[in-house]
Amino acid sequence: MDNVATTIPLNWYLLLAAALFCIGIYAALSRRNAIGILMGVELMLNAVNINLVAFWRYITPQQLTGQVFVLFIIAIAAAEAVVGLALVISLYRRRETIFADEVDLLQG
Repeated sequence: MDNVATTIPLNWYLLLAAALFCIGIYAALSRRNAIGILMGVELMLNAVNINLVAFWRYITPQQLTGQVFVLFIIAIAAAEAVVGLALVISLYRRRETIFADEVDLLQG
């Protein structure tokens, strides 16, 4: 059985990651909803994970550096999701809206 990494070129992984990153940027910048913005940030982090794993597989597959970086990013993404959703819940309880452009926390 042929190895998948030898049949799929590196630039396909990079194109997939670039497309996912662009979708994440579009989602983060065009959404008014705070949850949509968080989902865009998660997409961008997943694009970075794809890049790290692809470069790890094609450059140094004998070392575990790429996998360790991916585990760190997954942990950071989980913490970002928890903190972000806690902020959204707190924001909704205080202002009764989750639209990012309707929130002015500096004004009373």
